[in-house]
Amino acid sequence: MTTVDEIKSAIESLPEDKFAQLRKWFSEKDWERWDKEIEEDVESGKLDFLVEEAKRDKKEGKLEEL
Repeated sequence: MTTVDEIKSAIESLPEDKFAQLRKWFSEKDWERWDKEIEEDVESGKLDFLVEEAKRDKKEGKLEEL
């Protein structure tokens, strides 16, 4: 198995265009994981408190128009 240090070294030796391609791929993977995590949190109810907080703030007139 390749170590993290070997991966870092390989990345540092990439030409600029390949580095940009890798950076884009890595960013997309990061966002995919984030989206999946949010979806799982919504399904499990972990974020329900945010909905309740928003409903309470709306009822109390604390919300501002965007």
